[in-house]
Amino acid sequence: MRGTVLFYVLVAVYILAVNFYGFRLVKSQYEEGETETKLRGEVVRMLLTAALGGALAQFITMLVLRFRLKNLVLMIALPLLSVLNGYCFYLIFQAIANLNL
Repeated sequence: MRGTVLFYVLVAVYILAVNFYGFRLVKSQYEEGETETKLRGEVVRMLLTAALGGALAQFITMLVLRFRLKNLVLMIALPLLSVLNGYCFYLIFQAIANLNL
């Protein structure tokens, strides 16, 4: 029982940490207000963070700040990755629930 609780806590902390990093990534880009040429290089970092689990926080932050909404790649990839992340996290929590520790 204690082992499964530890796994639940570890996965929850991971999800919170990656989403917080995604939020701070978008917010820092918004506050810097840099040119479009430098922002294109940041798309790779945003997509990597989104693939690791921070897509939902990035997408919501972009909508709230009205930042980079014209970037078609991010506006299509982030919602898709949000759904994929949610499904993966669901599978992880189901696997933890089925552990016999």
